[in-house]
Amino acid sequence: MENNKHSFLRSLTLFDGTLLVIGSMIGSGIFIVSADITRHVGSAGWLIAVWLITGLMTMTAAISYGELSGMYPKAGGQYVYLKEAYNKLIAFLYGWSFFAVIQTGTIAAVGVAFSKFAAAAFKQFSFGFIFSEDNKILEFSNGFAISAAQLVSIGIITLLTYSNTRGVKGGKLIQNVFTSAKLLSLFGLIIAGFIVFKPEIWHTNWTNAFTATKEMPDGTWTGISGTALLGGIAAAMVGSVFSSDAWNNVTFIAGEMKNPQRNIGLSLFLGTLVVTIIYVSANLVYLAVLPMDEIAHAAKDRVAVAASTVIFGSIGSIIMAVMIMVSTFGCNNGLILAGSRVYYTMAQDGLFFKKAGTLNKNGVPEWALWAQCVVAAILCLSGKYGDLLDMISFVVVIFYVLTIAGIFILRKKQPDTERPYKAFAYPFLPALYILLGLGFCSLLIWFKPQYTWPGLVIVLAGIPIYYIIQRRVVNTDESSSN
Repeated sequence: MENNKHSFLRSLTLFDGTLLVIGSMIGSGIFIVSADITRHVGSAGWLIAVWLITGLMTMTAAISYGELSGMYPKAGGQYVYLKEAYNKLIAFLYGWSFFAVIQTGTIAAVGVAFSKFAAAAFKQFSFGFIFSEDNKILEFSNGFAISAAQLVSIGIITLLTYSNTRGVKGGKLIQNVFTSAKLLSLFGLIIAGFIVFKPEIWHTNWTNAFTATKEMPDGTWTGISGTALLGGIAAAMVGSVFSSDAWNNVTFIAGEMKNPQRNIGLSLFLGTLVVTIIYVSANLVYLAVLPMDEIAHAAKDRVAVAASTVIFGSIGSIIMAVMIMVSTFGCNNGLILAGSRVYYTMAQDGLFFKKAGTLNKNGVPEWALWAQCVVAAILCLSGKYGDLLDMISFVVVIFYVLTIAGIFILRKKQPDTERPYKAFAYPFLPALYILLGLGFCSLLIWFKPQYTWPGLVIVLAGIPIYYIIQRRVVNTDESSSN
């Protein structure tokens, strides 16, 4: 049901798609979450293992998505795949979760990360007062407060949303410039880190590299093994999974990709491969210049800042703050650009606000972009986006598992549908991801239920909303026929 004269413009190349994958994945996580991972597993070997497991899962999923993207080369990506493999309800629950917290919460978190590191680099700027992440501009009697970092993050999100309403070419330019700068600076950091390699620290870190320990609430460390180690790995992976998420954003813009049957799958593979190499290499740099205790207890978990200070001296914190500002700015542009296409496709199916299903004169879903902006801004002000994202990692992986299981379902349901690209090493690699994903989710349910049930509540809250929407659609159709 295309209800306007404008249509998506196929102007994005393989290069653009690959940079969108990389840019959407690399935000602030790689610079921070290694501290929390280390507190859960406590050794160099298991720190790298967590990143390798996450990278394996991400690349396996990305390779598998290639088949689905070739079958359905249109806007909406994962939402479309779930609808085709299962039904509209499952697809809606994904889209609802995506709009309520997955995409909007990530946009909020990345926006506030930009503001916090801007505060670290430029303390005397903005609004004529000392600008710090904890500075409270407004404070109410009930304890609710609005900080400078929150306002700046909303400003950045609004600016990027406006830029993307002007057309996909502007969004593409911002994405390519900032992702290229991000890649150059990250590779520069990695190379510089290995140049100042400290053999004594490296040797100490890798002594008993796979003797896992966990930090207890009182600050002491205790050895873990067996099921406790599996639980520690699962809890640690919440951070690495968050840092590696959003790789599927390129599937949402399939309607704007040139030769999407080929280029979506290739960009998924190339983008996730590059990011996995960068993430593992960055953590090896941390281990080459920082003792394990300093990784675990870096100030405000800013491991990359601590490493950069060792590598570049006192100016290192400024260099890293600017790097992360570039990284998060480009990351949010990709998230904002891609996310609105899901709401557009949902609206086309009658499962979202009708106005979200229209394109403006520039060929982009402007109303959907602004709706996404409003929800992300509310999450910025709430200050709960971080908690929500911890809770939603479980749900994100569940939907990935369902989507990849959809490959098996669709091979039976639609055996004659053209498949320009077939999932590599089918059925082994798709099945491997399903097993790894279910294992991760099962361990979280068992060991860290606080990371699971809130996310499930958010998803399940979409069920009554779905049936309310369906009832209204039926009533509207009946009124029209009368």
